[in-house]
Amino acid sequence: MRGTKAVLLVVMLTLGMASGTAAADPAADRPSALPPIAAPLALFTLTTIPDGWQTRTDLRPQLEIFADGRAVSSPDAIAADRRPETPPKRIEGHIRPDALTAAVAETTALATADLGVPRAADQSSRIIDYMPQSAGQDVHLVVYAPEATDGLGAEQQAARKRFADLYRTLLDAFVPDN
Repeated sequence: MRGTKAVLLVVMLTLGMASGTAAADPAADRPSALPPIAAPLALFTLTTIPDGWQTRTDLRPQLEIFADGRAVSSPDAIAADRRPETPPKRIEGHIRPDALTAAVAETTALATADLGVPRAADQSSRIIDYMPQSAGQDVHLVVYAPEATDGLGAEQQAARKRFADLYRTLLDAFVPDN
């Protein structure tokens, strides 16, 4: 009889602990409010994944540009001192039509360029996503280790410079609304 009671006690404690463990949801401790994706989707999205990206799971685009020239800048999107539960600042503004037209042309031209992959590992990346309304015309440009040139040919380095110039030009073309 004593053995049966001991077994029942162990079973009850095990079930009680298991149900207590199941009730502890780690997601409940995390902030649930990531801003919803705005509609319509951005025509251009510029994103930087900084060195040590493995520790950040909350990266956001630095710049989103819409087809009508409206834009949203998040200058602290990759700031190391921004807490993961704090969304990046969103500054509304615009891009001049000529800058947008030039960016579309350069992005589509870079779609066939070989941007290379340097020997450097675990370094930052930069991404330009161009997503027009027409399906099948999307361009996704990714430059791994943008500062590295080890193992890259002259044409790859020239293409990466064009990418860097385009990225910088778009960031610089942003004009905040007053």
